[in-house]
Amino acid sequence: MAEYGAVTEPQTVRLERVLPGPIERVWEFLTDSEKRGQWLAAGALEPREGGRVELRFLHSTLSHEPVPKRYEVMRDGHRHIGHVTRYEPPHALSYTWAEQTGAPSEVTFELSERGTEVLLVLTHRRLVTRADRVNVASGWDTHLGILDDRLSGREPRGFWSTHARLEAEYEQRLPHD
Repeated sequence: MAEYGAVTEPQTVRLERVLPGPIERVWEFLTDSEKRGQWLAAGALEPREGGRVELRFLHSTLSHEPVPKRYEVMRDGHRHIGHVTRYEPPHALSYTWAEQTGAPSEVTFELSERGTEVLLVLTHRRLVTRADRVNVASGWDTHLGILDDRLSGREPRGFWSTHARLEAEYEQRLPHD
């Protein structure tokens, strides 16, 4: 398993993480608003294909680090709306991402058991620009690290400091268009 995410096809970023199980617990952290809010964003998710997804990001609840100047617009949170495109508990969940911004991208979470652990494969498609891929890869890598911290019972890592470090890494690692 690669330590970093990678571009696996044009406009697609994929990350893999092995997380503490059981699979049903990891699934809850993907689908339950309160649990998802501990590592990504709270918000309702209708548990069916075609269902609505609302993600209310409030990074200040993930990290007590100051918001970097370039992300000041997110200080009080921001919201993404999407629709479920795949719902197969507890193994697969896909939904569109940021429909309100035009042509949405799509994120897929696939879970499989590995003994007492769970392999999570995250694939984010339709990322048109390299800048989108760098931003999304570093964002997901940061959020998945916090998910691992939460599932492992550890104090979550700093969101903004981790994101800045990973963004610099992905800027070097991801291929140019």
